[in-house]
Amino acid sequence: MKSRLCNFPILLTLSLFALPCAGEVIVKATSKPGRTWLDRPTTLLSELPSEPEDKGLDSFGGLPTKDARVTGYFHTQKLGSRWWLVTPQGGLFISRGINTLSPVSTKAGKDALIAKFGTTSKWADQTLDLLKQNGFNSLGAWADSEALASSQVHLPQTVIWGFMSGYGKQRGGTHQAPGHTGYPNDCPFIFDSEFEPFCEQYAKQLDTMRDEPSIIGHYSDNELPWSIKMLENYLSLPASDPGHAAAAKWLASRNGKIGGNHEINDSDRVGFLCFTMERYLTITAAAIRRHAPNHLFLGPRLHGSVIRIPEVFTALGSKVDVISINYYGAWTPEESLLEMWSQRSGKPILISEFYAKAEDSGMPNTSGAGWLVKNQKDRGAFYQNFTLGLIRSGVCIGWHWHRYADNDPNDQHLDPSNRDSNKGIVSNRYEPFADLLDA
Repeated sequence: MKSRLCNFPILLTLSLFALPCAGEVIVKATSKPGRTWLDRPTTLLSELPSEPEDKGLDSFGGLPTKDARVTGYFHTQKLGSRWWLVTPQGGLFISRGINTLSPVSTKAGKDALIAKFGTTSKWADQTLDLLKQNGFNSLGAWADSEALASSQVHLPQTVIWGFMSGYGKQRGGTHQAPGHTGYPNDCPFIFDSEFEPFCEQYAKQLDTMRDEPSIIGHYSDNELPWSIKMLENYLSLPASDPGHAAAAKWLASRNGKIGGNHEINDSDRVGFLCFTMERYLTITAAAIRRHAPNHLFLGPRLHGSVIRIPEVFTALGSKVDVISINYYGAWTPEESLLEMWSQRSGKPILISEFYAKAEDSGMPNTSGAGWLVKNQKDRGAFYQNFTLGLIRSGVCIGWHWHRYADNDPNDQHLDPSNRDSNKGIVSNRYEPFADLLDA
């Protein structure tokens, strides 16, 4: 399953030619089963000038250069007009990762693992080798570190934590929402007095890996419900709730008086959204940097409508090292949107989730946010078009496909967004999707 350019060489990003925008190939795609199929202009690697595969990479997979700093850990650096991840040895690196690299947890999945690999250790060896052979160089969120620990193959990784979701579980009052933890009125418990000491205690888990050079960085939470509606949401909580009290105090301070009839406007809404985000980031960033000072702070993984609010990225920029986006709804990345994210924050971008699923998998494909296409070859076409757009932006330092294995409909412990869809690079019985991986 190794194609001409399967390693997606870093040299490609250094070429003098300008990458074209979405091109001649047309792929049909839709957002959900039963909805209209639309033609999507698509750029493929085969349309571009050839480049040799990278040679002489450092032990972390970076392209050696004299221009980057050598720090002993992963860091970010802007060279000319382009942002890069830089390996601990000073190599240029674009993180091409896979989320949720773990064995399928159902009985049928466990039986399939034994039948195909024999042991979990052999699964780890063969799976990591599969990733490397098909151009992946890192692990995204939710990698099963315990299952992978025995392998002789190692890849740099990002680590996801649940500072707010963990506090919410301890505190009580949360619920399962599609893809993430839900909170009352979509109001995370940011203003609870107990949240900050919880974060300090929770962050002690990072001590065991603080000197590990293969850790790229840490996410603080997944898909918190940041929203332009947060001011009204917090004000609609009971008056005794710390979030209600904080929102009322903030609004009174903004208006210069307590009480009175003030009609909330969009400026208020954006201001309060940034206020909540800055408080959350101040607490979580301090805890993470105290216990993992050598690693990048990747922030909370953003999603939804909040990714289009410029002020959010100004607030993020002073606290995080990288802007992490779960980016859905775009067949080709919006260049102006990526530019806004980076300009407002002054930081590079990591696409922490994206994917497409295919009809020919035989799965219902009703859950999840990724595109629906006709077949595995079209999934590969989406991957190439999307990632070429990210390279073209000059601000993206990596992308992580969501996820390793297809959803297993028998696993009722998963949240509603992960029940029945063809998201994986392998099936839920470990059969690789060759056409996708070739791309």
